[in-house]
Amino acid sequence: MISPKEEAARCLLCENPPCSAACKKADPARAIRAIRFDNADLAGEWLAPATPEELEAAEKACIHYDKPIRIQEIAAALPQAKTLGKLPSLAIDFCGIPCENPFFLASSAVSTNYEMVAAALEAGWGGVYYKTICREDIHEVSPRFDAVHNEHEGFIGFRNMEQLSENSLDTDFDILRRLKKDYPSKVVIASIMGTDEPDWIDLAQSVEKTGVDAIELNFSCPQMRMAGMGSDVGRNPELVSTYTDYVKRNVSIPVIAKMTPNLAAMTNVAFAAHLAGADGISAINTIKSVTLNNRSAVSTLKTISGYSGRAVKPIALRFILEMANNPLRKVLQLSGIGGIENWWDALDFIRLGCRNLQVCTAVMQYGRRIIDDLKLGLQKYMLENGYERLEDMVGIELKYFVTPSELDRDSIVYPQFHPETCIGCGRCYISCRDGGHQAISFGEDRRPHLNGAKCVGCHLCRLVCPVESIGTAKRIPKKTVRP
Repeated sequence: MISPKEEAARCLLCENPPCSAACKKADPARAIRAIRFDNADLAGEWLAPATPEELEAAEKACIHYDKPIRIQEIAAALPQAKTLGKLPSLAIDFCGIPCENPFFLASSAVSTNYEMVAAALEAGWGGVYYKTICREDIHEVSPRFDAVHNEHEGFIGFRNMEQLSENSLDTDFDILRRLKKDYPSKVVIASIMGTDEPDWIDLAQSVEKTGVDAIELNFSCPQMRMAGMGSDVGRNPELVSTYTDYVKRNVSIPVIAKMTPNLAAMTNVAFAAHLAGADGISAINTIKSVTLNNRSAVSTLKTISGYSGRAVKPIALRFILEMANNPLRKVLQLSGIGGIENWWDALDFIRLGCRNLQVCTAVMQYGRRIIDDLKLGLQKYMLENGYERLEDMVGIELKYFVTPSELDRDSIVYPQFHPETCIGCGRCYISCRDGGHQAISFGEDRRPHLNGAKCVGCHLCRLVCPVESIGTAKRIPKKTVRP
């Protein structure tokens, strides 16, 4: 039997998918999206109404460049769809602003004009951080994007050289005004970047007059062509404090400072923003990076620019954790950014203390429609784990994080092999032999065997097993403890 997740990973995620058009009541494309974005146990809901003939027709209609997605086999392999009943609300306050859900478009290429933002809000996004407004004359390069790919799984990481809004100030102010007028229940946050005191103050007051709910201060863009802006400011606590103070003293709505990850420690800069009156912190913006693909060259020349996507999520979580474990958490609210692609990613940021989430790269790759599975997966998790409010999950993982010196170093957990599911590939043996502690043997029976005397419990073998056929034994005291 096929793996629905592996087969769904092959899907092109088409616009106006022919497979769904071939079905009268079922929606194979929606089911496949649910599988792709970690809602496989609910995917059957969109396939159950189809007759066998319709599933066959849907598969024949598939336009995959290689071979059709095996929709009939996916349907047969899926568990029976769950009946969830009434789903909990995702409503949560952020910096005193009521939000219908925590999912916002990030200030970026996904929030550059009225039409695209309006369509996202109608699709179910809770709000938007509109693309950064400034007075500088923005001239973008072409091309300006690059990506590190993984077969069938899209972008591992995404690199961009995009700067700020290219619209005129009057155009952007009008867009903000229209968005707030047309979508009063949604949250509209203006992102701004100034150069000096009068500029920061004027921009802040101008966007406040449009009726926006809050202002985000961009201290973090890593590819500004002008020195002394973006991440140049974000690495300097004194400048962050000064510019935050300019804005806070001159507006009455919440102010959120957006942090750069291009520094060793973020807490000092975030604390400087707090001392100047910031109500919240957004983290992180993109990480300065280099790719050498010629497809990103501009007239044969290349430059350092920002990296985002799934690859940066652990780094983003590290910065969030450091701020959340600081006294800052009691006075500053956190908006998490960096590698959020599915609801599990979102949950990770929430459990480390974020009340608000921003998404960019995943929307650029898969479209605004991912909001369906972001919300559904999070609601399903809350329902199954007894959470009535999203608020109750904010920061619940923090108590499990300690310093390295506090970790238990006197016990061990051995890997446990499951021969009934082992396929005999030997990957665990190869990795342990060449990158571990040579604690696994692999013989003619094509099964791994553990040498407990050599095993240190590192669990590299579990990580490389392609069929998750290695579990864990009970934690026990080490036989010998070093003095």
